[in-house]
Amino acid sequence: MCPFCGLGRAQLDVAIASFEHGKDVVVRLHAFELDPRPHEASDLSLEELVARKYGRSVEQIRAHHRRLEEQARDFGFHWNFDRARPANTFDAHRLIALATTQDRGEQMNSRLFRAYFEEGRLISDHDVLNELALESGVVGAPELWNGDDFADVVRRDEATATELGLSGVPAFVVDEKFLISGAQGVEAIRGVLERAWARRASSS
Repeated sequence: MCPFCGLGRAQLDVAIASFEHGKDVVVRLHAFELDPRPHEASDLSLEELVARKYGRSVEQIRAHHRRLEEQARDFGFHWNFDRARPANTFDAHRLIALATTQDRGEQMNSRLFRAYFEEGRLISDHDVLNELALESGVVGAPELWNGDDFADVVRRDEATATELGLSGVPAFVVDEKFLISGAQGVEAIRGVLERAWARRASSS
């Protein structure tokens, strides 16, 4: 649900693709709930909810969203904040954890982003999640909702984020030594990859 995570991940992909040793980079996804509270049905738009949360005007938030949509287009995304439906993402994170065990974590993550930012899908709804899982080649999604499988994985990731002092996303931890906080751009991310590689090479 975090637009900066979508932009940051796209920047990371471009940085890796242009990095000399990009083929050796391994990306691991970790869960982080931007807003862990349950979301009740509301007649308020996303702009109104965000404006209330941050004490801004609806006009300011709307302009901000238009800028983000423009930035997203640079990476081939077609976001539409007018359609986005706020939701609790805990089960979506559980689904990504399941998908990861089937080597489909990246596909599931990308499909959820598109469902939320482009299609206005409610990504807390189990029927929606089942459909998105099927589209992403992930099996076993309906069985998730009968218990708490992978809940421990999500909670462990969130506990690790707390231990690292992370209070916002995106956050990229590179080689367990370097932290990139926020969607800082392709050049900044590639620079950290280069520093991490040089540090590892010098210690070998």
